[in-house]
Amino acid sequence: MKYFLIAGEASGDLHASNLMLALQAEDAQAEFRFFGGDMMQAAGGTLIKHCREMAYMGVVPVLLHARTILRNMRCCREAIRTFRPDVVILVDYPGFNLQIAKYVKTKCHIPVHYYISPKIWAWKKYRIRTLRRHVDRMFCILPFETAFYRSLNYPVDYVGNPSVDAIAAYRETRQIGKGDFLQDGKQGEKPLIALLAGSRLQEIRTNLPAMLDAALSFPEYRCVIAGAPGLEKDDYIKHMNGRNVAVVFGQTYALLENSHTALVTSGTATLETALFRVPQVVCYSFPGGWLVNFVYRHFFHAPYISLVNLIGGREIVQELFGARFSRKRIRAELERLLHNPAYRRQMQDGYDEVIRLLGQPGASQRAAGLIIEALK
Repeated sequence: MKYFLIAGEASGDLHASNLMLALQAEDAQAEFRFFGGDMMQAAGGTLIKHCREMAYMGVVPVLLHARTILRNMRCCREAIRTFRPDVVILVDYPGFNLQIAKYVKTKCHIPVHYYISPKIWAWKKYRIRTLRRHVDRMFCILPFETAFYRSLNYPVDYVGNPSVDAIAAYRETRQIGKGDFLQDGKQGEKPLIALLAGSRLQEIRTNLPAMLDAALSFPEYRCVIAGAPGLEKDDYIKHMNGRNVAVVFGQTYALLENSHTALVTSGTATLETALFRVPQVVCYSFPGGWLVNFVYRHFFHAPYISLVNLIGGREIVQELFGARFSRKRIRAELERLLHNPAYRRQMQDGYDEVIRLLGQPGASQRAAGLIIEALK
């Protein structure tokens, strides 16, 4: 069968590539064309447009690149029209993908499947109308999404979470033994505090200085920064104020596996940290913090910003964002995690509940099986 996939960001490229490999395992004749990235290209098929030409987020970047976005959309429509796939598979990236879904259903009459739901449970709930009209099957990766969509009379399938799969694969193939990470003879015996300050330059600029100040208040621990894909060491050094802190790239899981505690920005990293059972502080700085909190309280539907708390359905980790983000608060919460064993155990008990709710590895395989079953 012929599959057309659209992933507009690095995380989508990863998850879509795993889905492609799972589809190949089920369908020996699978033929792929896609908007995506290097990992999807490595999985096989024809890359039409790279996601680095598509990753525009926020009102201002979207407006500044409106002409490019419209050109990409025209290119995508034409590629689907000429390829005539058996199914179009959308991966997250809702601003672009929902427009394509409408075109595919109304003009091409091709089935549309969505892998990794748009976060309409947080905001833009009105998008459910578009999903009902133009998306045939939805495959969710967060367990609470099934109840949310059921409340809107829209059936979906929970297939598991790709982060569970990724960490299981890492543990099977790890190159560095647990306990051997960064044992370089300098400060190697000190327990580690991991700093995951985000994946974008703006996040590094606003989060890293305060996170470093808080973590370096505890000299009996060693700080290590997880470098994000696509960034360079200099992107971190310029925000360290001359302090000598290690930055490691491509080793985030090894860092988490060997860390005592972590400071983490919101996003998938909070869930990955929980899956390694590392106590954490979620901290995310926004310009105009008080306004951010006002907008969040009055316009967002989600009670939390971190996946850990959203999946657990309660406050498992502290969320210091917007007006609550400060060096003083981060340091106070970090001190509690470093020096209060009972508090650490309470957080890890919450993690265990999240791990239970997420279920076993195999999200890509389950999604691929359901896609092929629906097409047959």
